[in-house]
Amino acid sequence: MKQSAFEHVFIDTVPADLDDGKLYISIRYRTASHLCACGCGNRVVTPIKPPKWHLYFDGASVSLWPSIGLWQLPCRSHYWIEHGKVRWSMPWTPEQIEAGRMRDVEDLQRYYARRDHESGSSTVFDKRPQPKSGLLARMRNRLFKDRTRQ
Repeated sequence: MKQSAFEHVFIDTVPADLDDGKLYISIRYRTASHLCACGCGNRVVTPIKPPKWHLYFDGASVSLWPSIGLWQLPCRSHYWIEHGKVRWSMPWTPEQIEAGRMRDVEDLQRYYARRDHESGSSTVFDKRPQPKSGLLARMRNRLFKDRTRQ
């Protein structure tokens, strides 16, 4: 059954069996887990740490940022959890998915480079090749031009 909202539950460890409509949050393990909002029954785990997902708790409800895009699952669900409510979003094209994955790699590189710079250590990343031309490059530039200036 498709979910329109999630009830948050703060737990120490995530149970083996998850209930529909519940967002299980483990502060200890910095994760949020739930069953996919589309009702397909797939388990979704979001790591709560930069630069992955951020959890916002206002004392009454929970929000996760950014959106949850389940591109590897047959349902290909894409939604946001804002103040406990599910806000559905459009599925992404293969080009958008690839651009998003590239952005995730860049975000991780920036995050660890900044962290390593502050701690004085060094981390080596296997950087994925960036497209030089074509539709994917134009989409990437258009979608992420503000982020590349930071």
